[in-house]
Amino acid sequence: MQQSFPTVMMPRFGSLQAMQADGERLVVASNGLFLEILRPWLNLVRRVGQFDVATAIPYGMVKERTELICGKVPPALIGEFAALARQTMPNEAGAWITWRRDTGTFRLVPVKVLEHSAGHLRYERPELVAGESLVMDCHSHGAAEAFFSHTDNTDDRHDVKFAFVLGNCASRHPSMKVRLCAKGVLEPAADVPAAWRHAVSQVEVAL
Repeated sequence: MQQSFPTVMMPRFGSLQAMQADGERLVVASNGLFLEILRPWLNLVRRVGQFDVATAIPYGMVKERTELICGKVPPALIGEFAALARQTMPNEAGAWITWRRDTGTFRLVPVKVLEHSAGHLRYERPELVAGESLVMDCHSHGAAEAFFSHTDNTDDRHDVKFAFVLGNCASRHPSMKVRLCAKGVLEPAADVPAAWRHAVSQVEVAL
């Protein structure tokens, strides 16, 4: 268990040795318990617990951190997904945005839909090529507003990814929601990038 999901102590002096392979670990610090995640595209540290009593913990402090190794998701791929979502209306659509570490390239990967309707989507997870990682899981809500449902919360709690929802898909200015999902950490973004909104607004709307 310690090999697959280790718990380490934050040194009071000096730095903690960097993770050597993709995975997760718990870091015990004087200011709480932290989850560190390493993926080819992301290195993330988030606090997942605090101490209930003022016990003297002889460890160092840890700061939350987000390092997006892959860089920014290209707005053009958000536009491509918007086009797919509009073609699929009134039903929901889904796709993944992936990144390859060896080439540094992103791509949009449509999912294999098993069932979908105006309020439901069930699909098979795409098979990725070697070296390719899931970065963003996208789905649409057809004519409905963009939001994260209880089903989304359940589906997302075991993944490490960004989740993106596109709603009001027939509008020239559809609603959008995005959040970080990291092994139970569900962290909504205050807003989506303006470049994404611009890319979606350029997609032709069939009214």
